[in-house]
Amino acid sequence: MPRPFCDGLVRRDFLRVGATSIFGLPLAMPQILAAKPAKEVSLIYVFLHGGLSTIDTFDLKPDAPAEFRGEFNGIDTAAPGIRVCEHLPRVAQVMNKFSAVRSFHHANSEHGRADHYMLTGYMPGPGFNPNANPNNDRPSFGSVIAKKLGARGAVPPYVALPKMHPSFGSAFLGPTAAPFGIEADPSAPNFTVRDLVPPMTIASDRLNDRRRLLGELDRYRQSAEEDANRTAKSVGVFQSKAFDLMTSPETKAAFDVAAEPEKLRDSYGRHSLGQSCLLARRLVETGVRCVQIDHNNWDTHDNNFRVLKSNLLPQFDSAISTLFRDLSERGMLDTTLVVLTGEFGRTPRINKNAGRDHWGPSFTVLLGGGGLRGGVAVGESDARAERPKVKPYRPEDLAATIYRQLGINGEDEFRTPEGRPVPLVNNGKVIDELV
Repeated sequence: MPRPFCDGLVRRDFLRVGATSIFGLPLAMPQILAAKPAKEVSLIYVFLHGGLSTIDTFDLKPDAPAEFRGEFNGIDTAAPGIRVCEHLPRVAQVMNKFSAVRSFHHANSEHGRADHYMLTGYMPGPGFNPNANPNNDRPSFGSVIAKKLGARGAVPPYVALPKMHPSFGSAFLGPTAAPFGIEADPSAPNFTVRDLVPPMTIASDRLNDRRRLLGELDRYRQSAEEDANRTAKSVGVFQSKAFDLMTSPETKAAFDVAAEPEKLRDSYGRHSLGQSCLLARRLVETGVRCVQIDHNNWDTHDNNFRVLKSNLLPQFDSAISTLFRDLSERGMLDTTLVVLTGEFGRTPRINKNAGRDHWGPSFTVLLGGGGLRGGVAVGESDARAERPKVKPYRPEDLAATIYRQLGINGEDEFRTPEGRPVPLVNNGKVIDELV
């Protein structure tokens, strides 16, 4: 059963079939841009929705008072001098392949707003509605990447899985930069991407007939739509690409996670995070530029240590360790940037329910691959992980680092429909220690 976040909303792994929109919601088949010159580095962004407790995992404080340090011990890793939680033994073995920024912080500790900040690099404005879907007044990292770099081959440039987070959308960049939403759990035995497979009752010749009929209807309504919303028209530009994808062997193969060896699937873990990471690797291997994974529920207000030990950390340990090892063994790590983070951390002081609450003032963000250094601990938090002690970094800096590694100029600007210029990076700086 889905477990509600503390704001009372239930983040369900619901299935949305054929979801389309013209205002930044996930678009399925019509949501593909024309091809642009290939770019070497892709992004896998694993969003640990709810907020990973980094004081219990990657920034342990063994010398802090008991009400701060928690129940877990540290273990050595493949990166000399870096210790992680004892319940991440497999991650410890690949710690030399990615790095930890232990002085990350921002000034927002509520779901929705913090989500948006960490997924766009922009603090949401005063009119922001975290309960709207989509709730983004700024485009997500994936949408910026899709808009700037375009599609590479037959696959979409930007994919969101296993479900669509409200801040994964494209905002004012429009439908051509929105993600291809999976809305299905890759770990399910009957997992399929519905929009890639015509209904079994429709033969291929009938599919082509429907394509021709759609063209006739489009021509008929063209005159009536001449003065209609210009954004809506952009959807039709990519409808022919949608039909091509439905019969594209490359695209079908990319999403066929069942084609992977059983042993490798077991190594990733037969759970949502594990199979989502495996599918993400398959997608970037076939040309997808950005995959954003929304994994929950890390909102551990109650029984933080029991939930982490028995559920969340074993899944994280298998999925993330195998992802880095798999990328490395395939020669893909240098061309795949992996970001691991929640919207914030958890309170250094343990609450009365043996849990930890929201904490934006200090947490750890993990980055690896994509040309970044591995096995490095950047920055430091204070003795109780309450605030950064040295080298504080913010979401704006994460944005600058991501775009740099993907070859995107962070000083470029987009323009809103009103003509207002919006820079890609909001005064952020690259995390130089990782470059």
